[in-house]
Parts: sequence; C-alpha cells; structure tokens
Amino acid sequence: MSWKKLEEITQIDQLIEESKTRPVVVFKHSTRCSISSMAWNRITRSWKDEDSQKVEPYYLDLIAYRAISDAIASRFAVPHASPQVILIKNGEAVYDTSHMGINYEELMDRSN
Repeated sequence: MSWKKLEEITQIDQLIEESKTRPVVVFKHSTRCSISSMAWNRITRSWKDEDSQKVEPYYLDLIAYRAISDAIASRFAVPHASPQVILIKNGEAVYDTSHMGINYEELMDRSN
C-alpha cells in the first residue's frame, strides 16, 4: 500500500485536481494519539492494493504539518478532527468522519 504523504501546502491543489478524475481520501493522523494510531491501523490493515485504483490515498501527519491540516479544514469547510478521513470528489469534500467513526467499508462505499 502506498499512501502519498502530504508535506507541502501546494499538494492541496494537486489533490483537488486528482479528485476530478477519481476520488481522493485524506487521512489526518496525530502521531501522539492512541485513538488515531488505532484508526490508522484499522484502515491500513483493510486497504487492498486495488483500492488505490479506485481512490487516491493521502496521509497527513498533522503534528508535523499542522498548517496543512488547517488549510485543508479551511479549503474544504470541514472542522478539524484527529484522526479524520476526508473524501474529496470533483474538488469538494463529500464525506468526512473522525475517531471511531472511521470505517474502511463505509469509506470505500462512499467513494463509488
């Protein structure tokens, strides 16, 4: 599984463009939070190689890149949470959830 790391603010524009051809998911992860680690582990254990053909996956270490997290919250009008997944289609956030609400099957269903 290969998740693209979000490490530059300019990548937000890139993922918006990508979302016009296939959905993009952003996983915002707090490396200091056990709940976030648990959610990340659940997603990565369930993720299949072929999922990357349906959805472009991005990973954000929001401790290291909090400014990017804030920019995502602002750009997509989604209140910040951690952990959090945001599904983006055609440049707009169409689904988001956080904490124990993060569910692989639901995320993949929403991406269709």
